Amino acid sequence: MVTLKKILCPVDHSECSYLALKYAISLALKDEAKLYLMHVIDSRLYDTEIYKFSPHKLNEIDESKIREDLMKSLPEGTTDVLEVETIVVKGVPFNEIINAATEINVDLIVIGTHGRTGLSHVMLGSVAEKVVRKSLCPVLTVRMPPPIPGTN
Repeated sequence: MVTLKKILCPVDHSECSYLALKYAISLALKDEAKLYLMHVIDSRLYDTEIYKFSPHKLNEIDESKIREDLMKSLPEGTTDVLEVETIVVKGVPFNEIINAATEINVDLIVIGTHGRTGLSHVMLGSVAEKVVRKSLCPVLTVRMPPPIPGTN
């Protein structure tokens, strides 16, 4: 039987990343594993003409606020029963996720399959797909359930 000691869960604050977080928490609780919540500030968004209008500059991003938001994404009481650490880095998301997983020596990455949408997704490609292809450890991908017919 496999026992997980360290689980990495990248969170981009999309609905799918929150669903992946639920899985990561459940698995961490089962094995009393340490949970690493990670957010990558995508440096490429600040290097393109499309995003030059952004009011934030890469160096002015408040990492402490991002860490706080990561902790707020946890269900109440999670930190009472699990050891949780936040990781906030700047770079190319799939590279940074792979680097963190290797550096920390995690047993599992739990990642949502759908984060960004629209032009940024087309421009940047699928982070989850690249993590699956390049990761040295197992990766659990979590996808959103299909919409229920007749609902919007």
